[in-house]
Amino acid sequence: MGEIRASTVLPARRTDIELRTADGLTLVGELAVPEDRPPVATLICLHPLPTHGGMMDSHVLRKASYRLPALAGLAVLRFNTRGTTSERGTSEGEFGGGDSERYDVAAALEYAEYHDLPRAWLLGWSFGTELALKWGHDPLVEGAILLSPPLHRATDADLDAWAEFGRPLVALVPERDDYLQPAEARERFKRVPQAEVVGVDDAKHLWVGEPYVRIVLNEIVRRVAPEAYPLPTEVG
Repeated sequence: MGEIRASTVLPARRTDIELRTADGLTLVGELAVPEDRPPVATLICLHPLPTHGGMMDSHVLRKASYRLPALAGLAVLRFNTRGTTSERGTSEGEFGGGDSERYDVAAALEYAEYHDLPRAWLLGWSFGTELALKWGHDPLVEGAILLSPPLHRATDADLDAWAEFGRPLVALVPERDDYLQPAEARERFKRVPQAEVVGVDDAKHLWVGEPYVRIVLNEIVRRVAPEAYPLPTEVG
């Protein structure tokens, strides 16, 4: 048995993909699916703020793609929003402040639907949580998991719209977040009756450190693929 470490990459079928937006852009991404079975559900990853280094390879999203296809049977779709660069390449277009990115979210959902990826959940981190709240009200979406939601671009009106949407909403909020901490988050998310706010002791906005990554991935799996919870810490 070997311990799962920060650098561990478990087996999966990984494919470079391109998404086409309704306003004519090509976005670059990757789809990771289980190596030997159909996926049981799909995570569509929405990364942190690209003007501050966020991209499809932001570490929690990358580690989700490295581990969850093998450990939980999940498909993990990551992509760079417009104007964003990572090792995979640069998506066309320019940063839209969270507005024109509505087309990017729609393109990822259309890709999932066209390729028969099951049970789509949005996994947003920081800026990505704003995109999920603002533009994720699609019948294909089963729910959303928000990591470090700042609730900056997403307004009370967006929360009200999600409340009406009715799908599950789980916010993982670091105790030591720079933008929104658990007590305030619980107040803000009261507008969404089906929302669950999970405060994470000692964690910070960027979830640095393997113990916090494990907490995040376990909370994701608990909601999306509960039969795989808790995740192992070792692999054979």
